[in-house]
Amino acid sequence: MNNLILTNEDQGVFTVTINRFDKKNALNSSMYLQLCDAFEYANTSESVRCLLIQGNNECFCAGNDLQDFLENSDDIVALKFIKKLAEFNKPLIAAVAGVAVGIGTTLLLHCDMVIAADNSKFKLPFTQLGLCPEAGSSYLLTQRLGYNKAFELLVLGELFFAEDAKNYGIVNQVTAKDDVIATATKIAQTIAKLPADAVSTSRSLIRQASDETLKMMMASEAEEFIRLVNTPDCKAILTSFFK
Repeated sequence: MNNLILTNEDQGVFTVTINRFDKKNALNSSMYLQLCDAFEYANTSESVRCLLIQGNNECFCAGNDLQDFLENSDDIVALKFIKKLAEFNKPLIAAVAGVAVGIGTTLLLHCDMVIAADNSKFKLPFTQLGLCPEAGSSYLLTQRLGYNKAFELLVLGELFFAEDAKNYGIVNQVTAKDDVIATATKIAQTIAKLPADAVSTSRSLIRQASDETLKMMMASEAEEFIRLVNTPDCKAILTSFFK
């Protein structure tokens, strides 16, 4: 279990690798706690200038491990990670390839830059699972895309692809899958070499207008998510995956 989240620090870049490829990098409670620890370290370490989160060139993250999610519905550790994500105060870069489902997509909305491989597939299947949006996505997607498109992505939950994500403002750049990790790493290294105070100040100024609204929306989402995950509809849907 201890090798499902890997970390490495090099020249100011702290790389977090989701490493559960046999399960398409689905996140369980233990992995969420490890992610919380990794983000906390990066947030407080003076040597870390930038965090890069990645899978490999075939898979980013298939969302929650549904079995684990069902077994731990009274203590949703994912919400603790989401809080850490929103509070993270250093540049955050993502390298995305293959599936990016649920939290695998919504965490990207908190990133400062996202590089996606041309094999990337995104999906937000919250209502299909009897749930509601999380990680501030009900606000962040509406802010970027307007109400109608945000409703389409979050309620219909249909699959979309790398070029779509770029057009939606979720992704900065689309690369060949063999280049995605190297491209994102190079960008993270470039950011890490810039004057830290200037980068931090610029990031804060860019984000400050939406920060308070985001906190309020994330609190509302968390409250409703906890309610919905314990409804008969949601429990029946999640259970049906294992029959």
